[in-house]
Amino acid sequence: MAKRIARTSRSEPDHPRPHRVKLIAFDAVEMLDVMGPLEAFATAESLKPGAYTVAIVAERTGPVLASSGLSLHATETYGSTGEADTLLIAGGIGVEAAAAQPSLREAVRLAARKVLRLGSICTGAFVLAAAGVLDGRRAVTHWKWCDRLAARHPSVAVERDAIFVVDGGVWTSAGVTAGIDMALAMIERDHGPGLALRTAQELVMFRRRPGGQSQFSVDLAVEGTGHRDLRRLQEWIIDHPSDDLTVETLAGRVAMSPRNFARAFLRHAGVTPARFVEQARLQHARALLETGAGTVAAVAAASGFRSADVLTRAMLRRLGVAPSDYRRRFAPIWSPSTMEVNDAHQ
Repeated sequence: MAKRIARTSRSEPDHPRPHRVKLIAFDAVEMLDVMGPLEAFATAESLKPGAYTVAIVAERTGPVLASSGLSLHATETYGSTGEADTLLIAGGIGVEAAAAQPSLREAVRLAARKVLRLGSICTGAFVLAAAGVLDGRRAVTHWKWCDRLAARHPSVAVERDAIFVVDGGVWTSAGVTAGIDMALAMIERDHGPGLALRTAQELVMFRRRPGGQSQFSVDLAVEGTGHRDLRRLQEWIIDHPSDDLTVETLAGRVAMSPRNFARAFLRHAGVTPARFVEQARLQHARALLETGAGTVAAVAAASGFRSADVLTRAMLRRLGVAPSDYRRRFAPIWSPSTMEVNDAHQ
């Protein structure tokens, strides 16, 4: 395993001053990767004056063209990164070129030894990895890029399902809006849950994304599978979660030996057949729980789990929430019948 870049995190100064958040942008950056987290910190500042300052950093000051065609304005250059308290790197389709910049990699390495907190949004993790900051650490990026990050940087322990990951003062987040989730968690750590909650309310979002809201969707994963027969099999699994979905049965459906099938599935889908089946069944169970249909035992049976206990253990292990709690959080707040009652009273 590659040696980590040592981080010598500074302590906050004795005299109170705003926590300086700086975010690195580059040409073809994802606009929301930049503005989402910065708006969260700026909102927290408006609610608690003196809490934060925010700045956009780039190779040179001036306009930075985002992938959407809109422009951002950078007020600082890479040379200022070491003066940050929190330094974040955005992602976007321009991240490959950004990660290849020696000046950016060196700026990130130097900042890693100085800043209180270092992090990335979405594919910004590739810049951290290119600078060696993620060596020996756990990290996450957009689900579509997880395989590429793991293959290109094998010393990084890529966690594919997480919204964000914190390891040794290095924070990485999943795709786009997950950067706001991460920013809210940073605000909570800096100033407590009260300010984080008020900030989330201003942004009309959850302070903490409720349990079970991982970034992974089996439907999205199917679209990322290039093998036609395996993609069709994945679609069939999603539609038939309560069927016999053993490796032997699935291998037979695509005319492969179980051993060859398991290898091919992992290579093309990025997960083992058993893991995909469990994810598909969990997705089906979550949908039933969200509609409020049936008992937990009935949901388990309809989703392919042997019992309510098996479903509960799977949800706790993968999503960190029990079926009954999940149902309370995501049950519909209205139904056709309640709407009819409300209409009658108007």
